[in-house]
Amino acid sequence: MYETCYMKVYSFVMTLAGNRETAQEITQDTFFKAMTSKQPFRGEAQQLSWLCAIAKNLYTDELRRNSRNGGEIPEATPDDSKDLEQSLTDKDQCFLIHRALHELEEPYKEVFQLRVFGELSFSQIASIFGKTESWARVTYHRARMKLKERLDENEK
Repeated sequence: MYETCYMKVYSFVMTLAGNRETAQEITQDTFFKAMTSKQPFRGEAQQLSWLCAIAKNLYTDELRRNSRNGGEIPEATPDDSKDLEQSLTDKDQCFLIHRALHELEEPYKEVFQLRVFGELSFSQIASIFGKTESWARVTYHRARMKLKERLDENEK
């Protein structure tokens, strides 16, 4: 479960938190809670949905804890420095990127996620797949090109 869902849960939490350290901590706590929970996965929903629900609850708890300790809860509204139209455009673009990434075939999808969201080096990615570093570089480059092509197609 950890190997198949870690990057997806981390990406979800990263979207919520916008902070790498917080996202890593909450993702680790999510898997710890899932493994030690008195109420194990019952199969009523997809495993990823269950994990993301746990992660969202942990993130909400973190926000509450920060607000009690004098920290501020991030606003869900756009920054004052950006106008509303630009903020909506950014969200739309982000959605299109995530949708294109979701539709990307393997191994391109996983290599791209490991490189971008996981911030792994090409040698680390290569060792995960049991391939060479050159393979990891080429696969990442091809994944980027495929994503760019799909995004360009959506703009037309």
